[in-house]
Amino acid sequence: MGLSQVNPLSIGSRQDHETDILAIQEFSVTSEAPKPISFNSARFLVSAARLQDCPPDAGREVAFAGRSNAGKSSAINCITTNGKLARTSKTPGRTRLINFFSLNRENCRLVDLPGYGYAKVSRDMKDDWQQHLSHYLTERRSLAGLVLVMDIRHPLTDFDQMMVEWCEHNNLPLMILATKADKLKFGQAKTAMLGIRKALKDNQCLEHLIMFSATSKTGLEECRKGLTDWLESGQDD
Repeated sequence: MGLSQVNPLSIGSRQDHETDILAIQEFSVTSEAPKPISFNSARFLVSAARLQDCPPDAGREVAFAGRSNAGKSSAINCITTNGKLARTSKTPGRTRLINFFSLNRENCRLVDLPGYGYAKVSRDMKDDWQQHLSHYLTERRSLAGLVLVMDIRHPLTDFDQMMVEWCEHNNLPLMILATKADKLKFGQAKTAMLGIRKALKDNQCLEHLIMFSATSKTGLEECRKGLTDWLESGQDD
């Protein structure tokens, strides 16, 4: 078939072809899968004393809560492979601010909540911190889940049970890290885990109960997987 026999309308103009190519390129860029979350990428973002000081309430974030000396800071440092990211202290209650850490995916964050215990501070200051913490937990729309860190040797303190009940009441996904598992023999640790599971068997918000050790890295990958699921959920909506 010669060129004279070809319908020019079936070919289209050069501009049409260029438009089609640009459309294909744009589709391929916008349809690219988002980069995998890397916890090693965690970097300090900001500290907030009040809700209005927090980063913009967009994206997804997971908060870590725990009684003082439960091993919360050590757990965060282990998860992020950064021994200096979350400050550890021998003084209970040293963390008095809400600390935010950014990850390599846009608008994905980890949050270190103030440790409960607060040694050597006034009652008024304790009440003030608890009020701001309550505001964060109640009003933060980007909060995807809560990681409750408890010492496996002393689980389910009054604070722990209060946080579990709060998560259930507010339908917030909960992960429990039973930390310092390396301090117990394996049989003792398993018995402790069975006790925690039995006590919380009727809880509807508990998605992950993990035996954890920042020293031996027990439970690390299971924890990271759970965090990734929470942070990625809803990101493509």
